[in-house]
Amino acid sequence: MALALDEARKAAARGEVPVGAVILSPSGDLLAQAGNEVLARKDPTAHAEMLVIRAAAAMIGSERLNGCDLYVTLEPCAMCAQAISLARIRRLYYGADDQKSGGVRHGGRIFSQQSCHHKPDIYSGFAEREARDLLRGFFRDRRDTG
Repeated sequence: MALALDEARKAAARGEVPVGAVILSPSGDLLAQAGNEVLARKDPTAHAEMLVIRAAAAMIGSERLNGCDLYVTLEPCAMCAQAISLARIRRLYYGADDQKSGGVRHGGRIFSQQSCHHKPDIYSGFAEREARDLLRGFFRDRRDTG
């Protein structure tokens, strides 16, 4: 989770919402790491999770990331949760809950839908305070300067 937090900090420094993600191979090797790049790419799908899923899939040469684990600083949104399912991620570890836009434990609850073909093992609360404080500070600073 430390690498994901580093990516979130880098995203914040670029003016992006501070969310970072990493994917580890079944053997624990780092396959991909990224922070949000929505503004930089002018792409609403350039969430950290989407970027690492794409990069890891390209690295291993498969659309399936069987046995891989995803670490992300914020509860994935519904779009990212669906991509996690389609990629067949083994385990999802995330930091802070997202009561407003989450898609795992809040909102759409993608993995509990009957149409969901694959549900990863889900673990939440990893470095939760640090991830939450990073997000709160980012949005507080934007309100204060905006």
